[in-house]
Amino acid sequence: MSTMTIRLPDEKHERLKALARTKAISVNRLIDELATVALANDDARVRFEIRAARGDPSRALALLDKLDRAD
Repeated sequence: MSTMTIRLPDEKHERLKALARTKAISVNRLIDELATVALANDDARVRFEIRAARGDPSRALALLDKLDRAD
């Protein structure tokens, strides 16, 4: 496991400590959870971009048209 030092404004640090207290976890655990969410979001973005690059825009538009006609 790695150790990392970060610099935060005092107000932000206090808010993070308060948030961690409300969740009954340490600030370290809170930062770990926030980092996990950020990485999951980035993974989802990358997967979406890969799929979008392989996609066929005309096929997607045709599918949307079909959905519109179904209403």
